[in-house]
Amino acid sequence: MTDLTRLPAHVQLRALDRREISSRELLDLHLDRIDASTLNAVIACDDDAARQAAHAADERRARGGAVGILDGLPITIKDSFETAGLRTTSGAEELTDHIPGQDADAVARLRHQGAVIMGKTNTPAYCQDLHTDNALFGPTLNPHDPTRTVGGSSGGPAAAVAAHLTPADLGSDLAGSLRLPAHYCGVYGLRPTHGLVPARGHIPRPPGWLTSSDMVTPGPLARHPRDLDLLLAALTTPAPAESTPWRVDLPTAGPGVPHLRIAIWPEDPHCPVDQETAQALGSLAEALTAAGAQVRHTPGPVRFADSTRLFEQLLHATATATADDEAATAELGAVRQLHDDDSSPRATILRHRTQTHRSWLRANEERARLRSDWQQFFTERDVLVTPAAPTPAIPAGSRTLTVDGQERSFFDQTGWANLTSHIGLPSLVVPVTTTAQGLPIGVQIIGRPYADRVLLAVAERLATLLRADQEL
Repeated sequence: MTDLTRLPAHVQLRALDRREISSRELLDLHLDRIDASTLNAVIACDDDAARQAAHAADERRARGGAVGILDGLPITIKDSFETAGLRTTSGAEELTDHIPGQDADAVARLRHQGAVIMGKTNTPAYCQDLHTDNALFGPTLNPHDPTRTVGGSSGGPAAAVAAHLTPADLGSDLAGSLRLPAHYCGVYGLRPTHGLVPARGHIPRPPGWLTSSDMVTPGPLARHPRDLDLLLAALTTPAPAESTPWRVDLPTAGPGVPHLRIAIWPEDPHCPVDQETAQALGSLAEALTAAGAQVRHTPGPVRFADSTRLFEQLLHATATATADDEAATAELGAVRQLHDDDSSPRATILRHRTQTHRSWLRANEERARLRSDWQQFFTERDVLVTPAAPTPAIPAGSRTLTVDGQERSFFDQTGWANLTSHIGLPSLVVPVTTTAQGLPIGVQIIGRPYADRVLLAVAERLATLLRADQEL
């Protein structure tokens, strides 16, 4: 019998619908894999509660009652999302004993659609690193090479999906936190259009806060574009407690490959990519052209350096919301001591963290203008393809990034992802090939606002075109 844990989520759901396996049996198969894993990707489980949820899903099917989009499917959740009755730490020692009484909104939506939550996946403390490691649980290992990083901060989710410990996971993305691990681990990762999926209950902010960062976006990771489509449908369907009158109807129709207008932004001097990544994008462009797509290279809809500067200003501003009064006062004192000509990274961060509301409003206006530039770009293009990151997965624990022998900023790892982090456009990482050493290389596909399902349709066509996946 085929090991269902190795098959995509939509195939597992099909097996449940056909009564080829029960939810309880499918859950136990995954729990066995989790117990046997040495990757340290899943760091908290409640087997009894998961089995009760799986049993309830089996009873719903047996009665022939209504079932949710994900009914009976076991999944995991990034440990930054509050999960009722299950310890939620966001990798922080201060939250070692935190057991929420309420689900984060995104978790509640998944649960309402029948998902069986079997465990939590690892993240750096408060999601604030590009490696997934913390003092509570330790590092998560890359399934393709344990000496390489899984990225961060959704490193546990990406590793768990790649290693078939779970068919799907709920991650989060503020500064490439979902897309970088998806790239490094060779899975699909979607940052939805900002605002489609609520972020209340995501840590950080602290437990109990009703607001969140103006850039953080929950999103799914899986092994097939169709799986992401199912997760997206669940995540955009309000749970009853939200008392929401509206429903989301995202565009689904997309042109076939011969009619696609594809722009490729393969390189930029502000964030160079290595030779293998450049070759992957070149091969992809050739394959798309051969299939009849209209492929054009572009220098990009915005200036890379200007977009990055604005992103960093807004990022450091949103990060100050939870600083205590003493720390905020100390930063104000430190910034007053800076010389006007001090352009060091520390000085820049201090200025951003202590900027006036007037400065932030002007930055927000600049963001709106950048968003308008992207909108104009997509009047003539269906999607934009970029590198997902400058290189495949870097060595675990390394604080440097080397691109073809040249040392770059460590944070260049998310340079390409952050083109859209503050703009809120849907952005999808798609695995397209591997290096000679077996490390995954992905690309990023970007679309206009609310074109999330169009991106997923394009990704499925790419998978077929490149034979990166089997037709299931």
